[in-house]
Order: sequence, then structure tokens, then C-alpha cells
Amino acid sequence: MEEKFMRAALKQAQIAFNKGDVPVGAVIVKDSKIIAKAYNRREQTNDSTDHAEIIAIKKACKHLKDWRLNGCVMYVTLEPCSMCMGAIQQSRITKVVYGTENTNDSENQTPFISGSILENDCAQLLKTFFQNRRKS
Repeated sequence: MEEKFMRAALKQAQIAFNKGDVPVGAVIVKDSKIIAKAYNRREQTNDSTDHAEIIAIKKACKHLKDWRLNGCVMYVTLEPCSMCMGAIQQSRITKVVYGTENTNDSENQTPFISGSILENDCAQLLKTFFQNRRKS
């Protein structure tokens, strides 16, 4: 069964390849059915976040009408980068199966990070939001 879904992801990767993008494809499966499929589109859209995994997550959320993808499995042809892994964790995908390791992810540049600017204001807004949510 895993090979079947990885082949579907590979078909998506071929589409990216044919369009001149990095050939990565992803499918998301729920209850043994593909609910979303996608391929890398960064070169087409000039959007650094248009990775196959991110696009597939958005499609799966739309399909399920929920941002929580509990019980879903993602099949992706390349081990997810740190951005995609963060999105996978946030969406609560249960399992990730990948085809080949990502040996280039460590080459990505890490920006300088600065924090604690208007920390109290930022924290208070979040605190108020969640307090209001718990009340309703």
C-alpha cells in the first residue's frame, strides 16, 4: 500500500520536473484514500513557501474543512525540510513517509533572529485571545 501512495507522490514530482521545478511531490492519505496531492511550484509562483508538502496540507485542510489533519499520512518523495516539518507538526499529520533523504537542507541559510521587542504587548494580546476563546 505504501508503494502505491509513494508512486502517486512520484507522479506529482514528475509534474514539477516537467515544469522546471525541483521534482518533489506529496500526497496526503486519510482512511486509505488520497485526499490531496501537490508538487513543488516555487519557480512557477516565485513563492519560497510553495513546497509540495505545504500545498498538499492546504488542499487536505480544505478537503476536510479542518486545519487538524489527525489520522492523515503524508507521502513525499523527499524528506521534508524544516519549514515543511513545522507545517506538518502544526497540522497534526500522524505519519510522514518519504522516498529519499534531504541532504541539502543543511545548506539553507539561517537568518539572524532578534526577539523580545514589545514582548509584553505581544504576550498580552495572545493571552487575551485564548482567555476569550476559553470563555466561549
